[in-house]
Amino acid sequence: MEYVLEVKDLQLTIQKETIIKGISFRVPNRKIVALIGHNGAGKSTTMRAIMGWHEKSEGEILLQGASQDDDFLYFKTLFSYIPEEPVLMPELTVFQHFQLYGASYQIEEKKLQERVNDYTRAFEIQDKLNEFPEALSKGMRQKVQTICALLPDVPLLLIDEPFMGLDIYASEFLTDELKRRNQEGMSILLTTHQMEKVTDLCDEYVLLADGHILEAGNIEEFNGLTRREADE
Repeated sequence: MEYVLEVKDLQLTIQKETIIKGISFRVPNRKIVALIGHNGAGKSTTMRAIMGWHEKSEGEILLQGASQDDDFLYFKTLFSYIPEEPVLMPELTVFQHFQLYGASYQIEEKKLQERVNDYTRAFEIQDKLNEFPEALSKGMRQKVQTICALLPDVPLLLIDEPFMGLDIYASEFLTDELKRRNQEGMSILLTTHQMEKVTDLCDEYVLLADGHILEAGNIEEFNGLTRREADE
């Protein structure tokens, strides 16, 4: 299968306002694609629609050929997600979050423990495994959320502003790890306002504005974001 993700004629309306206006794009296998645009362009809304968090008005979303509409339970096992703001459960410790993700994605216990050990050491939170989220800084919570999403071997990783809240060492490690996981076969769709990350990480881009796709192509063709006034 040439494409891991296919978004076809996606339209999404929230409180009678059409936010996403019939967009179509694809994420090829083993590629990193950037979803780019100014604030309010529709990037995060598109991400949430792909995950099924927002009910679409029209269109079709396929992940490895599986339809979001026809088999949502299976569809959900094909991606993991790093949100811009960490969403952790206050009643679970850091390690219990990792165990929950391991069980949800049916990760073999030995592999789970190895990845937890490797990632907590790389993100420098190996001493926080028994802490609850309220005891952690926002940056620490973001590291926990990031590790959760990196634990499973899924065809597609969705990331909304992956480097927000991370210190320079964590950001550098995540950049290298995304490249490594991509080389191993994982496709990635990410949003970010850090344009240097786009050109460093990504193979292709999709440029959104006001719920439409302005342009898309290979990352070498991307000329950067213009000021809003220049677009109006």
